[in-house]
Amino acid sequence: MRSFDHVGITVADLEGVTAFFAALGLEVLGDPMTVEGEFLDTVIGIPDSSTRIVMLRAPTGGTTLELSSFTRPDHRPGSPTAMANELGLRNVAFMVDDLDAMVDQVTAAGYRLVGSVGEWQHAIRMAYVRGPEGIIVSLAESIG
Repeated sequence: MRSFDHVGITVADLEGVTAFFAALGLEVLGDPMTVEGEFLDTVIGIPDSSTRIVMLRAPTGGTTLELSSFTRPDHRPGSPTAMANELGLRNVAFMVDDLDAMVDQVTAAGYRLVGSVGEWQHAIRMAYVRGPEGIIVSLAESIG
């Protein structure tokens, strides 16, 4: 293995979910692109598929976030209220400089915490926020 490239999340509302992550501070890397044809069909195993993709990353770089919305075939709904113990990808985590300010920002935008702000061994403070389409975003701040 050479590097960690990206995490992909399939969404129904590509524009809305992109706006949510951009409001958290991620940078959108170009315009949405459409991917379809033999390559996509072969890789994902769904014949005649088509998806729109947006890539985002933190201002400091690193691993990117891929948001994908299928135009063909229709997406299959997941559980918008899935909790952390449900199997599958449960959260996307970001380090932030000011957790309280970020929590205020996302709650003012109409999103809610899954639980509340917790502290682990006087080293980190963390909160889970449920974003659009039930996506859980972990926001963490180093202490000291």
